[in-house]
Amino acid sequence: MGTAKSFSVRRFSYRRIIEHWLYAAVFMALVITGLAQKFYFLDASKRLIMGLGGIDSVRLIHRLAGVLLIYLTAQNILAGLCGVMLKKWKPNMIIRKKDFTDAVEDLRYYFGATEAPASCGRYSYKQKFEYWGILTGAVLMMATGLVLWFPAFAASYLPGEVIPAAKALHSNHALLIFLIISVWHIYNSIFSPEVFPLDTSMITGYISRKRMVEEHPLELAEMEGAGESVHAGKNVPPFNPGSDETGMKTS
Repeated sequence: MGTAKSFSVRRFSYRRIIEHWLYAAVFMALVITGLAQKFYFLDASKRLIMGLGGIDSVRLIHRLAGVLLIYLTAQNILAGLCGVMLKKWKPNMIIRKKDFTDAVEDLRYYFGATEAPASCGRYSYKQKFEYWGILTGAVLMMATGLVLWFPAFAASYLPGEVIPAAKALHSNHALLIFLIISVWHIYNSIFSPEVFPLDTSMITGYISRKRMVEEHPLELAEMEGAGESVHAGKNVPPFNPGSDETGMKTS
């Protein structure tokens, strides 16, 4: 039997892993076909458009990917609501006052004013802000995308100015989401010193207990039945390998 540090913690279910990679595939399809249309005058865009069979084919792929995005986002929201209301899941992704105080606490830690970073639970304030930023952005993208897909229908119920406004919002906000994911998310998943060269939690579903201590000490303490918060700078209660409810395994 290994030491406590040799254990890994189940972080994500297989359903969440599949959902994540479906989102990634849809996102890539939307980015490639969307940027090709936005920057149609570039040689690379022209080659891509012709390689995919012309502008009509590119638009069709973009719209089909948009439909998949609507489905994935709807099921994500409904699954969360049903889980909280019917299955009594904890609403861990809700932004609370503690998230703002954690952000301040981390700033103090980065400047050397405190000895340890903020103790986070299931999701840190950074993960919550990223999630809600992308989710609200996706809803905006879906709404404006539908307006652009069915402009005549939209104009029959909304002022005509909505059409050019939707075009500007759809195009520019898509670029913003692309930058957020390509810079923030990719850095945290690949280039961050804590996970380099790759965060494998969305491949295996597990992360090391050491990372749990450093990044999600409150959740780890709850899983192990501890009454106090834990982090890398404090003692961590030992893991009980006889419990099946912790989601841990030996590595």
